[in-house]
Amino acid sequence: MNSADLSKILEEHKVWITSMRESGSRANLRGAYLCGADLRDANLRGANLRDANLRGANLRGAYLCGADLCGADLRGADLRGAYLCDANLRGADLRGADLCGADLRGADLRGAYLCGADLCGADLRGADLRGAYLCDANLRGADLRGADLRGADLCGADLRGADLRGAYLPDLTFVILGEKYFISITNGEYVRAGCQNHTVEEWRKYSKQEITEMDGRKALKFYPRLLSIIDFYLGAGEWPDWVKSDGEE
Repeated sequence: MNSADLSKILEEHKVWITSMRESGSRANLRGAYLCGADLRDANLRGANLRDANLRGANLRGAYLCGADLCGADLRGADLRGAYLCDANLRGADLRGADLCGADLRGADLRGAYLCGADLCGADLRGADLRGAYLCDANLRGADLRGADLRGADLCGADLRGADLRGAYLPDLTFVILGEKYFISITNGEYVRAGCQNHTVEEWRKYSKQEITEMDGRKALKFYPRLLSIIDFYLGAGEWPDWVKSDGEE
């Protein structure tokens, strides 16, 4: 789609919004090729962007509340500070997208692909993330109060500082507070301790040298405690031979 056609559609959509749908026309960009498009601060509230190709598009600060982005390709898109409350993002591909500080309250993200996406500080209150793919996503400081994450893949996701009050978490997913390091267990597979994120199997096999290289003596002293936490939440497993039963290296 050329820029002239896009500008005309956006102008008609603006009239449609400001006239309370009495004149102008709703933007119909279903399946449109908008790869790399500059849509900064664009007003696309309620627009039809279903299956649109927005890969690498600049949507920073865009107004997309109530927009239909079901199945849209938003890989690598810049959505920092975008307004996506109540948007339909079901099955959308947001891998590697930057959603830092985005407003996603009440958004439908069921089955969305968010692997490696940056959701730092995003507002996801009440969002539906059932079955979403969030592996290795950055959710630091995100507001997930009341969000539904049942069945979501959070393996490797960074949940440090995230507000999970009232959220529905996937099976075998826990956030443990009050320890020397931030601890999270995601999908019963990955365990994060501070900035270190590894599989349960990897944590159980590290050598004394490998643990020391993570954070010196502090990590070395905490390691037995971490293994105890893993055992408590996921069931007892093997500990390295070098770790003594009294918790000291």
